[in-house]
Amino acid sequence: MDKKERLKKQLDFIMEIDKVKNIFRQTYLADGKRKENDAEHSWHLALMAVLLKEYSNEEVDLSKVIPMVLAHDLVEIDAGDTYAYDEKGATTKEYREKQAAERIYGLLPEDQGQWLKALWEEFEAYETPEAKFAHVLDNCQPLFLNDASNGKSWEEHQVKKSQIYKRNRKTGEGSEVIWEYMKELVDKHIALGHVIDDEKDGR
Repeated sequence: MDKKERLKKQLDFIMEIDKVKNIFRQTYLADGKRKENDAEHSWHLALMAVLLKEYSNEEVDLSKVIPMVLAHDLVEIDAGDTYAYDEKGATTKEYREKQAAERIYGLLPEDQGQWLKALWEEFEAYETPEAKFAHVLDNCQPLFLNDASNGKSWEEHQVKKSQIYKRNRKTGEGSEVIWEYMKELVDKHIALGHVIDDEKDGR
């Protein structure tokens, strides 16, 4: 493949992923005025990776974490955003996202496509220190936005404490410090009535 053909493939990919800017999530921006899109979410995670690296349980390589979080939601161009607490959508999420990964990362020159797809697979596997830390960021960022927006999305979806804890059952594996802080915020919003405490009195 000559340089011109390689550049064409890279630019085709770059233009394709522009669609990420139109994929809106269920989480509101901090000011609560509108919901964030996938591109904003991924940018936020990349900067958080740089700033919060010190709280990872294990040493992590930012040269892996940053492209991992920037690319982890590109599959949603085809697969769509599956809301964290959408149990029905979760049943087909893996299949939809694998199909999307083949097509989207396949637009790139083979070396770069395989590299990004491998990072996405590593993120999904949740086994390496980098993947665990990336998941911490992916899970805490919407929670921090929910806190900033006065629990707006939680209230709209009538989110329960058990749902938040189920989604975050592995978060402590990546950062015990951040997970402890997240739990404090959940308790705060239970007290404010934004999160339903379905675990009270042993229920």
